[in-house]
Amino acid sequence: MRLVLGLPETSSVALFDLDGVLTDTAVVHQKAWKEAFDAFLAERDPAYAPFTAQDYLDYVDGRPRADGVAAFLASRHIEVDDATRDAIGEGKNARFLATLESDGVQPYPGSVRYLEAAQQAGLRIAVVTSSKNGEAVLKAADLTRFVEVRVDGLDIVRRGLAGKPAPDSYLLGAELMGVGPDAAVVFEDAISGVRAGAAGEFGFVVGVDRVGGDQAEKLSAAGASVVVSDLDELIDA
Repeated sequence: MRLVLGLPETSSVALFDLDGVLTDTAVVHQKAWKEAFDAFLAERDPAYAPFTAQDYLDYVDGRPRADGVAAFLASRHIEVDDATRDAIGEGKNARFLATLESDGVQPYPGSVRYLEAAQQAGLRIAVVTSSKNGEAVLKAADLTRFVEVRVDGLDIVRRGLAGKPAPDSYLLGAELMGVGPDAAVVFEDAISGVRAGAAGEFGFVVGVDRVGGDQAEKLSAAGASVVVSDLDELIDA
């Protein structure tokens, strides 16, 4: 398995983040967040500084929806009540779902090749995502056939788990797969998710750089064991 998949010999379970790792929906999320935040900011100040791609990476990417809203608003020194925070998040999700319905979802071809290789090698597969739309995205991308266990934003809320960068969701994924963290590999494109993998002391953490620039360095600094630009780089690595 190690020779085929580029993983330690002790690896028996793969825990994949979804948006940005398996599917191209991270771009859709970023666009929906920008529209939601910019609409909120414009109401407060016509001369507002818009939400940026870097804001998405620094404060929102990989986090549960409410945590992302709170982190971004804190970066702008803006305090709001819970109702306003939830309204921003709900507005973002409505935009995301509208795009999902109109445009669909595409899995990354390299990720599909890796999933096929992993399945053939006997590596067990789970998805761990902060998104509450995990089931819909997996179905739309035709990836459900690979996934044995799914942990998503609905599970995080229902179980009262701390979101990424806390390791709780990944630890739950490993538990549901019946293994300890040392036998599981985390696959993440978000800095918060890589930090979660490192904090949970997982056996291996794969950082996926879909951004370029200094993102690979940041993923490594956050705790990634290896960084790739696409998952199929690990095949026969």
